[in-house]
Amino acid sequence: MKELKDYLEHLRVARNLSPASIASYERDLADFLTFTMQQLDYLGRQQNLTSIDKYLVREYLAYLTREGYARSTLARRLASIRGFSRFLFTEGIVESDFAISLKTPKQKKAIPEVMSMDEIAKYLEGNMPGKSPALQARNQTMFELLYATGIRVAELVGLNVQDLDAANQYIRVMGKGRKERVVPLGEYALSRLDAYLRHHRPALLHGRQDDALFLNARGHRLTTRGVQYVLDECTRHLQVHKDISPHVFRHTFATHLLDNGADLRAIQELLGHASLSTTQVYTKVTMGHLKSVYNRAHPRA
Repeated sequence: MKELKDYLEHLRVARNLSPASIASYERDLADFLTFTMQQLDYLGRQQNLTSIDKYLVREYLAYLTREGYARSTLARRLASIRGFSRFLFTEGIVESDFAISLKTPKQKKAIPEVMSMDEIAKYLEGNMPGKSPALQARNQTMFELLYATGIRVAELVGLNVQDLDAANQYIRVMGKGRKERVVPLGEYALSRLDAYLRHHRPALLHGRQDDALFLNARGHRLTTRGVQYVLDECTRHLQVHKDISPHVFRHTFATHLLDNGADLRAIQELLGHASLSTTQVYTKVTMGHLKSVYNRAHPRA
C-alpha cells in the first residue's frame, strides 16, 4: 500500500527512527490493515482507507484481546495506528483522524528485574567463558560498560571506537530517535576499555578495518542478537539463576544509582529518557528494597 510506504518514509526522514523501529511500525500497521480490509469486505463496504473508522479500530483491539495479546502489545499497536491515522489526516488522504478519540488500554507497570551486587560482580569479576582471551575480554568489557552507563543494547552495538573520549572520561551514545547524549565513564569501565582496545580488539579484527567498538569472532560489528546470545551463555556459565537480558543491566544501573542517593533527574539524563515518568518506575524497585530491609531489621515490622 502506497500510503503505508509513504508513512514509513516519513518516520525515517522526519522522525529519524531506527530501521528496527520502522520495521516494528510496518509489522503493526500491516496486521491492522489486513484485519480492517477483511472486516470491510465482510461488511460489504469499500476496502480503502477512507472507510476505516474508530469502530473498526476498537474491533481490532478487541480481536487482539481475544487472541490473548498483552496490554503492552495493544498499547503499542494503538500508538502505531494513531500515528498513521494522524499522518493520513494531515496529508488529506482521509477526512477525519479515525484514532484520535481512542484511549490507550491501562496496563500495570511491571517492576523491573534488578541484579544484586553479588550477581553483577559475577559478570564483572567472574571467570568469563569464551573461545579465546579476546572474546572473554570483549564479553567482560561489554558487561562493564552496560553496568557503568545504563545504555541500551542497541546503543551498545552501535558504538564506534571514535565515540570513546578516554581523556574526558565519557562516551558518546546515539539513542532513540537519533538523539545523541554524552554519558560519563568511571575508572573501572575506562580501565577495562583501555585493555580491550589495546590488547584484544586487534585480535578480533583479523587485520580488517572496522569502526565498531564491539566485534564478533569474525571481526564484524556485534549485533543485539549476538549480545543476548553471549549473555545467555555467560549467565549459564556463571550460574546466575535469573532471566538476564541486556536491559536488566540498565535497570540495575538506574536502581543502584537511586539506592545510593542519585537525583532522579540526573538518572533520567543518563538513561536518555524523554519523560521523567519513565524513570520513576525505578523508585518502585527502591521502595521494594527498603521494605524488605525494614521487614528484616525492624523488631516490630
